[in-house]
Amino acid sequence: MLQRIQTIFLILVVLFMGLSFLFPLWTLYNLDGEITHQLFNLKLNTISERDGSVTVIQYPYLFVGILAGITMIVAILEISKFKNRLLQMKLGALNAMLMAATLGVGVYFATDLINSIPGNGGAYGPGLFLPGAAMICNIIANRFIRKDERLVRSVDRIR
Repeated sequence: MLQRIQTIFLILVVLFMGLSFLFPLWTLYNLDGEITHQLFNLKLNTISERDGSVTVIQYPYLFVGILAGITMIVAILEISKFKNRLLQMKLGALNAMLMAATLGVGVYFATDLINSIPGNGGAYGPGLFLPGAAMICNIIANRFIRKDERLVRSVDRIR
């Protein structure tokens, strides 16, 4: 139901997690300022300095994208279950754990790459911070869901 404020925050969760697929989690630049490595939710791109060819490594980095995708699905389910606020609160708690796992795994992979690839350490990208913004929106949405549930229970007591 789009007129409820928690729905807006849950849509923001889906939007932020979707945007995390587009932006890099971490980027390494060489001394000339050219990109040599880029870590995304689903892959690591390694750009050769000699000929500019791109090598894509997917295997361990795919887990960040899978967790982000599951988080988006749970948020959409949470929006659709607007009639059952208790289930919405449970899905919100599950979503918070999934977002924390997404953020943790992304930081782990970025830090592992910083330690394993010689260079200037690189820079964290916006894709790493978007799950944190989604977590904040999820917490706010859960507060409004709890507020609605308390309001409904207080009205039931009056009857």
